[in-house]
Amino acid sequence: MTAMHGKTVVITGGTGGIGNMTALALAKMGAHVVIVGRSAPKLAAALEAVRAAAQHDRVSGELADLSEIAQVVALADRLNAAYPRIDVLINNAGAFFPSRQLTREGLEMTFALNHMSYFALTTRLLDTLIGSAPARIINVSSDAHRLAGLNFDDLQASRGYNTMVHYARTKLMNVLFTMELVRKLALRGVGADRVTVNALHPGFVASSFFTGKLGVMGLGMKVMTPIMRLTGTMISAEQGARTSVFLASSPNVQGVSGAYFDENARMVRPAGAAYDDADAKRLWALSEQIMADKLAALA
Repeated sequence: MTAMHGKTVVITGGTGGIGNMTALALAKMGAHVVIVGRSAPKLAAALEAVRAAAQHDRVSGELADLSEIAQVVALADRLNAAYPRIDVLINNAGAFFPSRQLTREGLEMTFALNHMSYFALTTRLLDTLIGSAPARIINVSSDAHRLAGLNFDDLQASRGYNTMVHYARTKLMNVLFTMELVRKLALRGVGADRVTVNALHPGFVASSFFTGKLGVMGLGMKVMTPIMRLTGTMISAEQGARTSVFLASSPNVQGVSGAYFDENARMVRPAGAAYDDADAKRLWALSEQIMADKLAALA
């Protein structure tokens, strides 16, 4: 298939799991895929594998630790310089951690990676995306966002860290960011005919995200995983990539923006908290201030 020929797609977390399967599928469709990864060996291996499977060399790589705002901004600046147009941005990188830990910039790790990387990369690339219209921004969230509300008094869980609750909150942030970005674009006169922004739940994917060294559910999840595979509760990484691929490539969602999709690429309603305009605006303002503060510290 060549449905994506001539399109440039940037995907974070593309060296493994659903990100890698998304990159592979879009490359096979003819896209120039730019894979962002944190590990040089994993990135090199992913590039080689995707190029071989797609049978073309329009597969590039960028190294960045997306938990650090400075590195995200530097990444965005490189992308803006290297690519006159970016047709699709897929914010896919994410993780959750068994205990609270801080980045080198002093942010809580889950918050920094799962939310601030989406915010910083997207806002820094926004002018290029608008200039590439029609462009698409895709935010990989999770149905875990339904499990918790935001606590603006302790957004980075400094007063008590519950792994699943905090992860769920960052996934809610992804949906709130999606909704607020649609509004911000509209204020700039950029409608869904030019840039669309959507969020998705990829499904409960059988990957190292849950069972590897960062698998915060620990031994319990390792015990449950084989059972879930047998019962069909968990899906493969390839299946988990389906909705991201659909949102990146399908003409059926051209002009669809501010929506949330499930693992079967169906538009569904997110949690009621995702429609809280006040929370979305407050989260945006706080994220903007955090980003500005971190960049000012580098000056």
